[in-house]
Amino acid sequence: MMALALQWQLQLPLPLPLQARPPARAAARRRQRGLLAPARRVPPLRARCCAGEAAAADAGKAQAAARRAYPYDEIEPRWQRHWEEHRTFRTPDIGEGLDTSKPKCYILDMFPYPSGAGLHVGHPLGYTATDILSRFKRMKGFNVLHPMGWDAFGLPAEQYAIETGTHPKITTERNIERFRTQLKSLGFSYDWDREISTTEPAYYKWTQWIFLQLLKRGLAYQAEVPVNWCPALGTVLANEEVVDGVSERGGYPVIRKPMRQWMLRITSYADRLLEDLNDLDWPESIKEMQRNWIGRSKGAELVFSAVDKEGHDLGATLLVYTTRPDTIFGATYLVVAPEHVLLSSLASEQQRAHVEEYRELAARKSELERTDLQKEKTGVFSGSYAKNPATGEIIPIWVADYVLGSYGTGAIMAVPAHDSRDHEFAVKYELPIIKVVSPPNGSCDPAEAYADDGIMINSSSTSSGLDINGMLSQDAAKKVIAWVESNGFGKKKVNYKLRDWLFARQRYWGEPFPVSYLDDTNEMVPLSEDELPLTLPELDDFTPTGTGEPPLTKATNWVRTTEPLSGKPARRETSTMPQWAGSCWYYLRFMDPKNSNILVDKAKERYWGPVDIYVGGAEHSVLHLLYARFWHKVLYDMGVVSTKEPFKCLINQGLILGEVEYTAYRDSEGRWVSADSDSSLIDLYQEKVPADKVTKVGDHYVLRDDPNVRLNARAYKMSKSRGNVINPDDVVSEYGADSLRLYEMFMGPLRDSKTWSTGGIEGVHRFLGRTWRLIVGPPLPGGSYNDGTTTTEDEPTLDQLRVLHKCIAKVTEEINETRFNTAISAMMEFVNAAYKWETQPKSVTESFVLLLSPFAPHLAEELWFRLGHPQSLAYEQFPEVTMKYMLLQHIIPCC
Repeated sequence: MMALALQWQLQLPLPLPLQARPPARAAARRRQRGLLAPARRVPPLRARCCAGEAAAADAGKAQAAARRAYPYDEIEPRWQRHWEEHRTFRTPDIGEGLDTSKPKCYILDMFPYPSGAGLHVGHPLGYTATDILSRFKRMKGFNVLHPMGWDAFGLPAEQYAIETGTHPKITTERNIERFRTQLKSLGFSYDWDREISTTEPAYYKWTQWIFLQLLKRGLAYQAEVPVNWCPALGTVLANEEVVDGVSERGGYPVIRKPMRQWMLRITSYADRLLEDLNDLDWPESIKEMQRNWIGRSKGAELVFSAVDKEGHDLGATLLVYTTRPDTIFGATYLVVAPEHVLLSSLASEQQRAHVEEYRELAARKSELERTDLQKEKTGVFSGSYAKNPATGEIIPIWVADYVLGSYGTGAIMAVPAHDSRDHEFAVKYELPIIKVVSPPNGSCDPAEAYADDGIMINSSSTSSGLDINGMLSQDAAKKVIAWVESNGFGKKKVNYKLRDWLFARQRYWGEPFPVSYLDDTNEMVPLSEDELPLTLPELDDFTPTGTGEPPLTKATNWVRTTEPLSGKPARRETSTMPQWAGSCWYYLRFMDPKNSNILVDKAKERYWGPVDIYVGGAEHSVLHLLYARFWHKVLYDMGVVSTKEPFKCLINQGLILGEVEYTAYRDSEGRWVSADSDSSLIDLYQEKVPADKVTKVGDHYVLRDDPNVRLNARAYKMSKSRGNVINPDDVVSEYGADSLRLYEMFMGPLRDSKTWSTGGIEGVHRFLGRTWRLIVGPPLPGGSYNDGTTTTEDEPTLDQLRVLHKCIAKVTEEINETRFNTAISAMMEFVNAAYKWETQPKSVTESFVLLLSPFAPHLAEELWFRLGHPQSLAYEQFPEVTMKYMLLQHIIPCC
């Protein structure tokens, strides 16, 4: 049956050998009811010739009509108007009619950023999934909260405004309107009464309020930190926004420079952020990414004294963090980060120029680029040395960018025999390599670093009194830690890769910080809560200043203020909050979006929290989710929220890639070269081949006219630069919203990446057309349809009930497991079976329409109305399976 269902995707209806040919009388009855095409009567030759011109003239109309498998262009706008006028999907507030005795389900899409380009067909993938779940849960008796809003502050809007001279507020409002229109055209069942935008003062009042609470608790502070500064964009960029030393947006050069910035002490919550991951129903890969980002490790902080070449004390000490204190006897050099605070004093006169040059080069690289394991290691000798406390040996201090000033102490002890990065560096610069750990089995590659535990060798010193030879690595580490603590050379230490959150941007389009600075003392004074919101001033010139000063410095009347308590003159903070700020807590505001007195009502939060199902892209797996979890835990400690975590279940949808592109190769003389030839394809000319000139042979694609020429076939991520973006507006216009929704779910498992195919959506569209004709009947000569349906009041047969309940069971199970593609296959099987029935009992048809409704809601609503129901089906009970019908054997009629 699965094979039959899949046939509808590509070639509907099925060829007759795969379905029973109906007897003549039955066929006549079915034609009368519209289940078969009218019998074809072959006209005489002359009539056929005379009809030829008319057929040719109507060819274009016929082709268009063939694609319009049912009147979606009439149905979909009608039901979208109905839902909007009746506020069908509005969720009442507690105290305003919400029955809190019913179970709740809070289903949320990740906050979209409303870009000027609008949606492409990849965006509705996750939105359709959450809509199916929301509609399903409503029909299962749940109170459903399914809202939508806009993460609308941020750099892209500001950059676009700078490029076009249009204020970001104007472009943002225009983009939101476009997104809203597109989402409504797809029939998503959002509660639009709860719509919010991070740019609204009524919203960011509470973002500012949360910042003040962080400030009160010592979780917000200012510090001089090295940042990714982009002069062209005039702002600080996150590490993820810098690629190969340039900004991800625009490709502008980025340098590292120290700036005074607002920071949030997320590290204070590192342990809780790590431990509470275990209780979340999230993909294990996402949880592992967060664990790695937090990067909790146990080790030791060791003290190395800086000396000159002769061993004379330079009066400075270097703190070094290591996870392998057992390898201290193998430390043959130290490495400090280029931004280390002591580097200027450590650089000798002979090496100072080299060190400064290297620092400048390192400042142009992002942290991600510097820590790339595949990158060739570079460094420069500082001119100073340090004394290894365990051996008493004098070892050199090097500067290298693979060590980060933001991790640990910004300095490491290098053990090249047992660390691959240190080994690569030592080999390149001919530094000593001393093996101090032997594998338990005694064998390892001497040309590579051995990084695992083992038995200690070459690890004793009579001068220091430390001897760990023959000990296992873990026992040796404990002994070294005890020795350094008793001798003043260090201490046990737990460290984290996680850094405090840099929480400021030097740009205009963001939330203002609710603080000011007194002119006479420069003391920072927070605004009182009753002064919120501090609104963003209107500014005509929001271009970067070029000096590092934020654009808000140009709003002189806004910057100059008076501190209300003291009456002293003051100036406002001119940096703004990052885009992450507004998206850290928006899920709470959806619970109570109109409350002007508190962030969220306690009773509403207790009922709706946490978010039950959160759907979005894996690209937000670390930063957004980690920041939101951090803020939520702070609010939990304050008693604002009642749960420890904001998002109970996380689902990452896959990408939708553009249509497959076929590439052929020619040599310098224009001859075809097969993609599997021994020739280097890099030196050949590439040529895109249209899909109609390609055929598939086995697992490969070849030229239709020359099957010996194999092609490269690949689907790429949709982007304007590649010209492979599919606009959902065009798809809705040609096939309807229900076809787009159904196709995106039918393409494959929700979590997998998939390739767009126009041929695929045509097949799904035909399936919906067949469903329409099965229930409504064939079109009338003018193209319209009869009112009502072709269903009967007959009692369903046992076989019909068996087919129906098999479908109910499968669809219910697959929706619960978010396997929407196989749920659609089950409905296709049902339609295949129903086309063979003599009658279509109304009770069976009604149940099937309810099954279809979460996937194709417009079509289902129209069919439900035609079946005699004046009310929307949105809150009808979802069909329940009756097991006794499932146990029936398939009934095969006698010949």
